[in-house]
Amino acid sequence: MNGLAVRLAAATDHTAVLALQHAAFARNRERLGVEPLPLLADYGEIFAGGGTWEIWLAVAAEGIAGVLILMPRQDDLYIWSIATDPAFQGRGVGRVLLAHALVRAQALELSSLRLCTGRALSENIAWYARAGFVIEREELMPDRVLVHMAKALTAS
Repeated sequence: MNGLAVRLAAATDHTAVLALQHAAFARNRERLGVEPLPLLADYGEIFAGGGTWEIWLAVAAEGIAGVLILMPRQDDLYIWSIATDPAFQGRGVGRVLLAHALVRAQALELSSLRLCTGRALSENIAWYARAGFVIEREELMPDRVLVHMAKALTAS
């Protein structure tokens, strides 16, 4: 998507990020029959993260188009959430955010990207697979099945 800038979120973005997350994951809530994991998070804690979390925004002229929430860990960069405002879906915002996650992992000298998604969200699994992610395992939880995926990064 042309005209999209990626920047770190500021504390003043908290309300907008929360609203976008809820709008973006509404469809998943209906399909999963449970609250999507990114909506169970404490966004006050994420914003106060103290280096534990990174919140990146894809910003268009019209406003915030997407949110990327990352958690750098010892060996990998965990993608907690990639969310696109429904008004921007299908316009490449997710691809821009996923590419930014890759850039961040390389900048942090981490060896892989990891994430999980619901097994019922087959189009998400396919989208990540097209981006080079492979399924590592499935995790049976009391209310859902999570698919854990990873992408190994090559040294540049």
